[in-house]
Amino acid sequence: MMNVSVRSLIDPTGLLRMAALVLTCLSFGLVASVGVSKVWSSYWAWCMFTWCFCCFFTLLILILEFTMLSTKVPVSWEDFTTAFAMLATLMCLAASIIYPTFFSCNACPRQIGATIASWFCFFIYGGEVVVTRLRPRGQVSGFLSTVSGLLKILETFVACIIFTSLDPAKFSESPGLQWCVAVYCLCFIFALLIILLTIGQLLSYFPVSFERLVTVSNVLAAMMYMTAMVIWPFYGFKWTHQHSSTWDQVLVVTFMSIFNFIVYTVDSVFSIRMVFWSQASS
Repeated sequence: MMNVSVRSLIDPTGLLRMAALVLTCLSFGLVASVGVSKVWSSYWAWCMFTWCFCCFFTLLILILEFTMLSTKVPVSWEDFTTAFAMLATLMCLAASIIYPTFFSCNACPRQIGATIASWFCFFIYGGEVVVTRLRPRGQVSGFLSTVSGLLKILETFVACIIFTSLDPAKFSESPGLQWCVAVYCLCFIFALLIILLTIGQLLSYFPVSFERLVTVSNVLAAMMYMTAMVIWPFYGFKWTHQHSSTWDQVLVVTFMSIFNFIVYTVDSVFSIRMVFWSQASS
């Protein structure tokens, strides 16, 4: 007979997840009922993916915790749920801003309803992050529950926004823009790899110090993003007409490049402090 945990559904985290499940499904359903947008299709697809992704994984987490199968999953469950809550918070924030900006109007009740539900999702997932971090555990939190871990999730999220805004026809003939795209891809892959290794509890198999590796990757990523935030706007705006859709996309990538450079710089400072200062004090 399978054991079940009703408590997982009625504790604060469980209630927040059930509310998020309903609201993400509501946002997805309202937008789907409107139909596919032919304008800014990549942003429309991002918003739909956000609500579908959050709804699916929220339901999966609820089922696994209710059936107590989460204890048998070969991953760090605390790291996984923390990473998902943080990622869902950022994704819903982006969708709540992007969707009404490009696809809603004052006379669009379903689009407005989807936007309101998406904003509630953002606050609910944000509340889950706060509740998770403040709840006593009786054990040391995983890497993704630390400041560096949360910054790592933020870095991958910003990279996803950059990928959504890229136009292959724009950078295919420019070596400078191709370098920027390579920067975005390499930094995203390394950040995602660190997250997956942490969730999969594979850090003990690493032949080198994980903290030092993270520190080196953060410093290199910050330096690479520093070049991208200069090169991308220089070449991106050079042959782009202002107030066009392409100009807006170049602007988004420029802003996100600067933002991610700041995030990687802050992450580097935290990593250096954690590795070298802690060793010096010990």
